[in-house]
Amino acid sequence: MNKHNLIAVLDFGAQYSMLIARRVRECKVYCEVFPYDISIEELQRKNVKGIIISGGPASVYDVGAPKPDPKLWNSGIPVLGICYGLQLMAKELGGDVKEGKKREYGKADLALDDQSTIFAGLDSIMQTWMSHGDTVAGLPVGFKQLAHTDNTTYAAIGDPERKLFGVQFHPEVVHTPKGIEIIKNFVYIVCDCQPTWTTANFIDQQVQEIRKKVGDNKVLLALSGGVDSTTVAALIHKAIGSQLICMFIDQGFMRKNEGDKIDELFTGRYKVNFLNINARTRFFEKLKGVTDPEEKRKIIGENFIRTFEEEAKKLGEIPYLAQGTLYPDVIESAVSGSTTGKVAKKIKTHHNVGGLPEKMGFKLLEPLRLLFKDEVRTLGKDLGVPEDIVSRQPFPGPGLAIRIIGEVTEERVKILQEVDDIVVTEIKAAGYYKKIWQSFAVLLPIRTVGVMGDKRTYLNTIAIRAVTSTDAMTADWARLPYDLLEKMSTRIVNEVLEVNRVVYDISSKPPATIEWE
Repeated sequence: MNKHNLIAVLDFGAQYSMLIARRVRECKVYCEVFPYDISIEELQRKNVKGIIISGGPASVYDVGAPKPDPKLWNSGIPVLGICYGLQLMAKELGGDVKEGKKREYGKADLALDDQSTIFAGLDSIMQTWMSHGDTVAGLPVGFKQLAHTDNTTYAAIGDPERKLFGVQFHPEVVHTPKGIEIIKNFVYIVCDCQPTWTTANFIDQQVQEIRKKVGDNKVLLALSGGVDSTTVAALIHKAIGSQLICMFIDQGFMRKNEGDKIDELFTGRYKVNFLNINARTRFFEKLKGVTDPEEKRKIIGENFIRTFEEEAKKLGEIPYLAQGTLYPDVIESAVSGSTTGKVAKKIKTHHNVGGLPEKMGFKLLEPLRLLFKDEVRTLGKDLGVPEDIVSRQPFPGPGLAIRIIGEVTEERVKILQEVDDIVVTEIKAAGYYKKIWQSFAVLLPIRTVGVMGDKRTYLNTIAIRAVTSTDAMTADWARLPYDLLEKMSTRIVNEVLEVNRVVYDISSKPPATIEWE
């Protein structure tokens, strides 16, 4: 990475730590998230030009409250403390932090008392988002008040000489509209960084690194056809050409004609060594009579692994396995510092090719492991990946199998493929595909009575699901226009003979999940 322009986010357990890193990268400055207790020596070895201390759920008065390396404050590296980070900075440097009797949560108008450094070029009053209990009541020596709100005297403080700054609000969230300008001021003015983090630079660097690491060896990539694995394929192919072998395992649960489209893309446009493994019979047999959602997922994952292993052995000696692992996967899988001072448990372990076991004799190649999803989409565009893949909505690993409630059969998959194709086509035609996070159809294990052509029918029910979200952690049901819903319903009932009823899911997450299984 571009180590001469590295900003480090120290994670104190904030729900927004990854978002801070994303915001810095939006400034075209490279940023990584590190455990809160990483040593200053390690950060200096990485040539860090600035440090952002995240917020967190702890209070500075908690027993065992998490603290950074004590040498941080006198290291000479510029620091921006956010929320808990501000309180920690004030308390550690001799200021007074008062335990909050009442939380301040929500929008607050910030009045600027100093419009230099981190507030340079900003209006004297700006909207911010507060979320805190404790409050700074007295400043450390050398600090001055930079901004205040009606409820918070020291809403922003700073010691410009030592390049130490703190804000009580969250500049990284959308509820602080000009927050990105504060982050830009910190990384450009205070840290003297240059906007050199671009996908073009990333491609050049990764191409060199892949060639150096792989040499004359072959690389095997399990391809799903989604944006991550397709972008990985395009990047590695650019680096080593015919040394890349892509394997697509068709388990029978893909969207309509998706296997053919993927085959055409990689054999036609990219001229890649491409293996299309038809494993449909195996998967349908294994799922016969299975209705439990979790059991479905386990069977599909297990058989994906077994199929991959069997097919990989036929190819002879291939030392490298490529995966589309992204930065959020790395952070969630990694063991990092927690707000209790103990080692945090793994949230989940990600293997982006369907849960491949580590003991397969492969060395991993994960060129996207330091990118966020939006960066991967940009990278894909720069590498010539088709727009319909780059902008593709998330699609679950088990495919349509978990959008069929109850037993998965070839007949039920075919029904859902036809319905899904109508839903996606109409959502795109109406201009909503890129506006919403996900939109899809679910085949329910319910038959209902209907009337078609003056005859009684007793056919399948379809649920349409469409949600808005920014990260899939929470989601709200999409308020699609009635005429669009009507058009989808009419087409589904008229064109898919096995369906006579369509319903719309208006559940949010939580309490519901995005997928039905």
